[in-house]
Amino acid sequence: MKIGGIEILPVLDGTGREVATEVLTRPGVPDAWSCHAEHLDADGVLSMPLGGFLVRTGDRTVLVDAGVGTIDNGKYAGGGFLDSLREYAIGPEDVTDVVFTHLHFDHVGWATKKGQVVFPNATYRVHAADWAHFVESADAEPGAVRKLSPLAPQLETFDAEVTLAPGLTARPAPGHTPGSTVYVVSDGDERALLLGDVVHSVVELAERDWEAVFDVDPVAASAVRNALADEVADSADLVVGAHFPGLRFGRVVTASGNRTFRAV
Repeated sequence: MKIGGIEILPVLDGTGREVATEVLTRPGVPDAWSCHAEHLDADGVLSMPLGGFLVRTGDRTVLVDAGVGTIDNGKYAGGGFLDSLREYAIGPEDVTDVVFTHLHFDHVGWATKKGQVVFPNATYRVHAADWAHFVESADAEPGAVRKLSPLAPQLETFDAEVTLAPGLTARPAPGHTPGSTVYVVSDGDERALLLGDVVHSVVELAERDWEAVFDVDPVAASAVRNALADEVADSADLVVGAHFPGLRFGRVVTASGNRTFRAV
């Protein structure tokens, strides 16, 4: 995808599989998935690509999220992230910035490996509220602390909307996690939004009030999700979620009174 002079490339790491009705629901609509069977397999499983995005802007090589890592637990399986980067002729040492939409395990897998920082020349950036929640809080998960603590010497946090690289702006969107962040890529009149896990499936852009079982604050997350869907609907904006099929961008359009996501 090109946004003006900025290039955005998908970086596939692996695949996650979840029973859709167990992870995404619409309160008060028990059969919410019945109209969306095309997004599921025959067993009602939602297949979710795992990975991130490579943004080339100016002299910066930026990763937005870092995949799931070498996990293979029956539901989530990764391992391909660095190979995907090499297909773009990018090695770990070439990455100048790693920015996180949030710090759930399937977004930080290649941040470190066995206690060593994977991208040695990169500055790592994340919302301060997520760093506090996942690393510094008294009840932080030990696995997250082990995975993320080695980043501290290379870490910069933010707590408000901020431009991190030419044409790349971090916009806080709390709810899914305390510091959940949307990244806006813009050049001139063109704009794309990297939604992270504000949206897990394209159905959440078509219909209001979906909730994800992973949301730390379901009420706030639903409000953010609805507001973003309203913002981009019937606009030229391109959007992509962290787990959209093929990591493909698309637009939200209205036809016959119904919204839908159309991949481009």
